Amino acid sequence: MFHKILIANRGEIALRVLRAAKELGIQTVAVHSTADADAMHVRLADESVCIGPPPSRDSYLNIHQILAACEITGADAIHPGYGFLSENAKFSEILAAHNLTFIGPSAEHIRVMGDKITAKKTVKALGIPVVPGSDGAVTDDVEAKRIAADIGYPVLIKASAGGGGRGMKVAKTEADLAEALSTARSEAGAAFGDDAVYIEKYLEKPRHIEVQVMGDGAGNAIHLGERDCSLQRRHQKVWEEANSPALNVEQRNRIGEIVSKAVADLGYSGAGTIEFLYENGEFYFIEMNTRLQVEHPVTEAITGIDLVHEQIRVASGGGLSCTQDEVRFEGHAIECRINAEDPRTFTPSPGTISHFHTPGGLGIRVDSGVYSGYRIPPYYDSLIGKLIVHGRNRVECMMRLRRALDEFVVDGIKTTLPLFQDLVGNPDIANGDYDIHWLENYLAKTS
Repeated sequence: MFHKILIANRGEIALRVLRAAKELGIQTVAVHSTADADAMHVRLADESVCIGPPPSRDSYLNIHQILAACEITGADAIHPGYGFLSENAKFSEILAAHNLTFIGPSAEHIRVMGDKITAKKTVKALGIPVVPGSDGAVTDDVEAKRIAADIGYPVLIKASAGGGGRGMKVAKTEADLAEALSTARSEAGAAFGDDAVYIEKYLEKPRHIEVQVMGDGAGNAIHLGERDCSLQRRHQKVWEEANSPALNVEQRNRIGEIVSKAVADLGYSGAGTIEFLYENGEFYFIEMNTRLQVEHPVTEAITGIDLVHEQIRVASGGGLSCTQDEVRFEGHAIECRINAEDPRTFTPSPGTISHFHTPGGLGIRVDSGVYSGYRIPPYYDSLIGKLIVHGRNRVECMMRLRRALDEFVVDGIKTTLPLFQDLVGNPDIANGDYDIHWLENYLAKTS
């Protein structure tokens, strides 16, 4: 097991990792920008090191400063959390060259899955179903027309190196295709430094289903069920639940077995998530995230397995703590992402939290690094906390969530709490009858 872990992140995920490390008896190092000097994870870590000014490029993305912090403190492993350097293959390679352990998959697997085209080819060869589309990047508009005609309109143009909805455009007819290609390439080049795009069949009303996997890097892997992340705004997840209201046990086991076998065959190490679009009983691969997900707590709630403990265990050479036969799914869990944003316009709302009170009681968990008097800096992601609720079934979970949302108090800034109070009382949400377009349609109708 590791002696000391440096946490190369901030906010609620940094605190989440810190807690897991402390439970395992491992010393912790918090790195922070000058804007985060008073952050909760900085206060609670055994040691802390300031690594630069507020801009991420000068602090949380500054590999040289993070390496220097490791040398100063004697840390022997780094947990990247999510975002920032968590899926940076070069960072993983640099750490290895300095005899530091990256708590995550190999640089090779990060690189393969970080390119959407390569990832699609890789998983298809491993037996994972994919969305019909081009075999690689499309550079010629004439060829694009042929491929789109073969697939059938509407089609989706996607950035090969993309994510978060950037470099993604829909062409409903052939007349729309040229402009969609041009716009997607331009956005992809500006956002990712790579203007390669590919074409996929556009599914009309799919759900976003993802499967949590863990591999030991030695040919063994398990799945920990699925999460439904269909409630999204601009391709950003807002509400996640496990298990999905759309799947039955047979479907869950079938897709779980497919992905866990694929991950084992890949020799993958650590936590990963295989993401799908799901429509009419069929799964279509969209991407693999080679890191811990924001929504991992709902999986922990229904399995009782600490995913960060598992990450640390696997990275230290301890292997998986359980077999697939030992994984049990109990009850239902929902996570709401509490952002410092206007609940209708989603405009960021940085500022000082004058009062912060979290709900409690059976089945309630709040992951947050903020507190009364904390000033939310304007430089980073607006996520300030996650409300995770677990119940014996979905009905109990929804009732508990309604109560927890009424108890949650964040004064001094605007948050998305009112949005979730609306959603929890909506009949479609109560019935689990929604898809990836539902939330944006709802917001358009109610704005």
